[in-house]
Amino acid sequence: MNLKIVETTKQTIVEGQEAIIEGKIIFLQRKWRSKITYLKPYTYVDEMLEGPLKWKHTHLFKKINEFETNVIDEIEFEIPFGIFGKLFEGFVISKLNKIFEYREIFTKKQLENN
Repeated sequence: MNLKIVETTKQTIVEGQEAIIEGKIIFLQRKWRSKITYLKPYTYVDEMLEGPLKWKHTHLFKKINEFETNVIDEIEFEIPFGIFGKLFEGFVISKLNKIFEYREIFTKKQLENN
């Protein structure tokens, strides 16, 4: 999907921060806007304000030990167009899985290089 943050209201993650994200959905390049709606230690939530679907993404960070942290993503989403939109649910789930697989690989590489 080549997701990129193209604009943000803050340089760090803070409650109320908004971001404009761009990515390719199927064949269309789209922009959407999300907002951090909840922020506490080890948890934050971003929700899509404008975009291709309703979205609530909870990020949880669980300490395993001094050197390891488990990152858990909980996603709630709703595709527009009612019952017709439901036909694309499997496609959306497969795209989300690819996004998080990529993020896991990228994050590990970044941490191993530091």
